[in-house]
Amino acid sequence: MHENRFLKPNDQVAQPCYIIGVLDDGPASLTPRALAHIEQADLIIGATRALQLMMAHFAENAQHRNLTGQLMQVPDWIRDAQANAKHVVVLATGDPLCHGIAGFLQSRLCIESCEVLPNVSTVQLACARLGIPWQDLKICSVHHRDAGEWQAATGHDHGLYPVLHATQHHDRLAILTSPENTPDRIARMLVHEGIDSDFRIAVAEHLLQKDERIIDNCTVAQAATRRFAAPNVVLLWRTHPATHEVLFGLADEQYRQRKPDKGLITKREVRAVSLARMQLRANSVVWDIGAGSGAVGLEAARLVPNGYVYAIEKNADDVAIAAQNRRILGVHNYTLLHGKAPQGIDTWPDPEAVFIGGSGGELTALIRQCLQRLTHNGVLVMNIVTVENLSTAIAALKENGAHWDITQLQACRSRPILNMHRLTAENPVWIIAAQRATPENKHE
Repeated sequence: MHENRFLKPNDQVAQPCYIIGVLDDGPASLTPRALAHIEQADLIIGATRALQLMMAHFAENAQHRNLTGQLMQVPDWIRDAQANAKHVVVLATGDPLCHGIAGFLQSRLCIESCEVLPNVSTVQLACARLGIPWQDLKICSVHHRDAGEWQAATGHDHGLYPVLHATQHHDRLAILTSPENTPDRIARMLVHEGIDSDFRIAVAEHLLQKDERIIDNCTVAQAATRRFAAPNVVLLWRTHPATHEVLFGLADEQYRQRKPDKGLITKREVRAVSLARMQLRANSVVWDIGAGSGAVGLEAARLVPNGYVYAIEKNADDVAIAAQNRRILGVHNYTLLHGKAPQGIDTWPDPEAVFIGGSGGELTALIRQCLQRLTHNGVLVMNIVTVENLSTAIAALKENGAHWDITQLQACRSRPILNMHRLTAENPVWIIAAQRATPENKHE
């Protein structure tokens, strides 16, 4: 039994607020019990359309309040009505616990003060119209404020990002749209990311209304240029099941690189050790400073499917190449900034892990800022190839009281010679891993 946060020990539990799912055919889809609660209610709360659909069934002396634009006030309306022993009903859409108002109300009222009477969800209806089993669908909602069009530098704070993220991990999606975040806007995002041909799309318009229409005969690219009647539900499904990609340890040759002499890329052996030292978790926020071709940051993004990677690179050619690698690898939880750190990184969220592959002469300032911004137990990893930068890094770590250690790594790779093979040495690299000093890890 859940604890009632709002009642004193000997108080009686008020009649619950009934959160009732309503569809666009109004009372036709309601159970007798749900309809009876609406007809007997003293106060009915709902959005404009729900109130209009059910208005004929309100009691003559019942009050009603429109929650449109006043959502945060609804819990207080309910508390006040229950304190006066009023019978309260909230009208929701479909299943109120599927991206609906019920979760919001239950988080602000004790659970005992609410009872949910669900209806069929619009996702279920859309799937039924198309004959698509929905038990393994990923359900997303963009039914919120206008997210705007998807842009090249758009990150995880964009309102459409959850949909893009879901396409990377699920073969079938259902999307609850809004008047602004429309099916064509979603389709344009998929086109922009180059994955539109991976999916088929269907749009269910005006479900349970006289002009209901199911559109499933256009491609995602075609949907990007069309307009659809609201309200609607979008279904996306892959034309072929997604392949399970290698998470990290990709061959250097799989990355596009700028090659003055050798590829400007963190080599596979160093990349693997550096990623291991970063102690990544599924939801880690990662910074990649001096991204180069993007190899470390992009592989980190694959290892943090519920996290995000923020990368910065000062060389314009490398920025273009890293962006190509991001697209080729199909990585979406990754944003690349063209600039010279530390400028531009103060707006990034605090990281659990930082990788510095290039410093642009700002190594001391970067070490100080990264150590300050790291979350508790976060790790700063640096790749150093010159003695001078090694000396600078150690001095900066000591100055900032960090706990640190150094691994010197030199790999040899086989090369053919006649009908045999010999080993050729790669350049040695110092890998430094550092954390803010605590009593437990203070460097001796």
